[in-house]
Amino acid sequence: MLLYFHCMNTQKRKIGFFEKYLTIWVALGILGGIIIGHFAGDSIRVISSLEIAKVNIPVAILIWLMIYPMMLQVDFSSIKKIGKRPRGVVLTLVVNWLIKPFTMAFFAWLFFSQLYQAWIDPEMAGEYIAGAIILGAAPCTAMVFVWSYLTNGDPNYTLVQVSINDLIILVAFVPIVGLLLGITDVSIPYDTLVASVLIFVVVPLVAGVLTQKILIKSHGKEWFKNVFLPKLKPVSIVALLVTLVLLFAFQGQNILNNPLIILLAAVPLVIQTYFIFFITWFAGKKMKLTHPVCSPAAMIGASNFFELAVAVAISLFGLQSPAALVTVVGVLVEVPVMLSLVALANKWKY
Repeated sequence: MLLYFHCMNTQKRKIGFFEKYLTIWVALGILGGIIIGHFAGDSIRVISSLEIAKVNIPVAILIWLMIYPMMLQVDFSSIKKIGKRPRGVVLTLVVNWLIKPFTMAFFAWLFFSQLYQAWIDPEMAGEYIAGAIILGAAPCTAMVFVWSYLTNGDPNYTLVQVSINDLIILVAFVPIVGLLLGITDVSIPYDTLVASVLIFVVVPLVAGVLTQKILIKSHGKEWFKNVFLPKLKPVSIVALLVTLVLLFAFQGQNILNNPLIILLAAVPLVIQTYFIFFITWFAGKKMKLTHPVCSPAAMIGASNFFELAVAVAISLFGLQSPAALVTVVGVLVEVPVMLSLVALANKWKY
């Protein structure tokens, strides 16, 4: 019996089918969107014109469907546990809010404004930088549970880290993005930015907490975790893929006219991801954090809350904007890059 449990515990953990091949689904969604946009022509503008307060209604519904299942996993009662082991949370907060947004702004400025001058004019560069800043200012809240699981991270501690970051997003995201976008000389309507956070964070967060309490009370915690939450995973992924199809349908002609922009946008995002991971990882080891705490801390810093970033970029700059395109490219590169970091974290396990 002991041998059986030992074998079960030492089995290699595997990522789910949809999550494992998310890069392929994203690539197919992008390809399908470009093809639709190319052949649909002006008729695709009918969908893009369905807006309320600069927010596209079909895309808003899809993004809400992405975020809501993630918010169901937030457990505010777990926050009281951080007093016993606060160093991992402190590291996460310092990296996510005092380092990451500013290094993202730097790398975006360096590449889009300086190194890419031959391909991107200054006005367009400003919007590309804005998209990268929006992407870098929101730490991951959902896929990090997958990365933590694959690196044998402490699930309870990961939940604490994510829960606290969700709370801080509510108060820090708007001023940090506003500050950094102001530095890049991009005009920012604060009312739209605040409205985006309310629509895509506060409302689904409240809805998620209420749903969680009602269902746990009526069906029990085990049913909620093992039956209800797994059923919602495909909903989130399908909503993401349909959103990408729409986004790239709107962007299709621009991409076909300049396919190089996808590669150009990916370079600073990939560099930023590895840079933040290494900073967090080695700082965690220096602070003598255990591997199950250090690993998810590094994963949270390296990855992004791309659902929120896409929503805010669309709200601020429009569906067909360079800013929105950068956030979507962030979705494309994140999964393969994060899987490489999972492998690295397991190789460096201590």
